[in-house]
Amino acid sequence: MQKLKIILIVFVLSSLILPVQAQETVRLPEPERKGGMPLFEALDNRQSLRSYSSRELSERDLSNILWAAFGMNREDGRRTAPSARNWQQFDIYLIKADGWYLYDPAEHALVKKGNEDFRQYAGSQDFVATAPLNLIFVSDHDRMTGASRENREFHSATDVGFISQNVYLYCASEGLATVVRGLLDRDRLKELMKLRPSQHVILGQTVGYPGN
Repeated sequence: MQKLKIILIVFVLSSLILPVQAQETVRLPEPERKGGMPLFEALDNRQSLRSYSSRELSERDLSNILWAAFGMNREDGRRTAPSARNWQQFDIYLIKADGWYLYDPAEHALVKKGNEDFRQYAGSQDFVATAPLNLIFVSDHDRMTGASRENREFHSATDVGFISQNVYLYCASEGLATVVRGLLDRDRLKELMKLRPSQHVILGQTVGYPGN
């Protein structure tokens, strides 16, 4: 028994001494804020596609997609998509073959949260598990101060529409495929991504190069 206690003490002390593994931060290229297809042409080309190449998106496209979705477009920290009372309650998670990430709009960077491939949980359709990128839009109700539960749910539902439409328009402009999806395993994703009780998975959106 004494030997077991000593082993446990050594284990606890060693775990405290060992450094905590830092999360990997991936800096994205500066987003391209000029150019692209004229708005009315992009609206004309906007569509939902469900066939994707497995080819990985470029860093340029990742940068532009995330900035268009909900990046900072003003020095005061306001964003490319509106949110009620400027709560900015949405976080964007990226689920890819090489792991899953959180978009940091202030640094315009990706924070790698894990190496697991969670694409099979990002949607019920077959193409989701093989597409190069699935965006998961997560609303944090704790940021929505002064709102009732009903209003938190309402504004989360409306605000995510602005974000996902920005992604649609960028994809239309650049010839990429995308589709927004409500069929995804929200409870499993919340568990896997270690979300807090106040964080709620609202929608998923698949993005990639068009398939055959």
